Amino acid sequence: MIRIVLVDDQTLVRSGIHGLLDLTDDIRVVAEAANGDQALTVIATTAPDVVLLDIRMPGLSGIDVLKALKACGTLPPVILLTTFDDDEALLEGMRAGAKGFLLKDISLERLAEAIRNVATGLTLFRPAITERVLLGLQEAAPSFPNLPLPERMTARETEILRMMAGGFNNREIAEALGPSEGTIKNHISSILSKLGVRDRVRAVLRGLELGYI
Repeated sequence: MIRIVLVDDQTLVRSGIHGLLDLTDDIRVVAEAANGDQALTVIATTAPDVVLLDIRMPGLSGIDVLKALKACGTLPPVILLTTFDDDEALLEGMRAGAKGFLLKDISLERLAEAIRNVATGLTLFRPAITERVLLGLQEAAPSFPNLPLPERMTARETEILRMMAGGFNNREIAEALGPSEGTIKNHISSILSKLGVRDRVRAVLRGLELGYI
């Protein structure tokens, strides 16, 4: 059983997510918190497998909670939840140690999948695709019917592809993940080669089609 601590300042949001997760067979909410201070106490006493953490709360924000847990060396896998696609908050959350970032209107199926992935040590950054990426996707071919299945991408390449889908440039990806910008460029070149495409937009589209994003 995957044990969850749910942190959100809105009672209705907590109740809704709690109720949805009760429909799964392998995920249970073992504690809730309505603010950042409560979250630090509850997380310390329950030692959850995964924390679902509202990114914006009065007082201590989700980012503040992440930083405090990281400073104490007690940071569990955390998925940040938000009501909007916030590039800046996503980057700050990744730097602070978050393992995932999801919109609150996500389906139960995707939320449960994200929790399971993060609980096993994976990262999952699946922001809504930003407007600037969607504009590019509208100009790209809708499918790649003649392309063979690509060589399997590494976990780091998949992580970078998901950030590309979020509209992040090489510098922002490097700042969030740690490697140099040159290393990120090398990864992206490998991604394009493996997917059999010539630019970032088609890489994102191909990644969506193959289920990487």
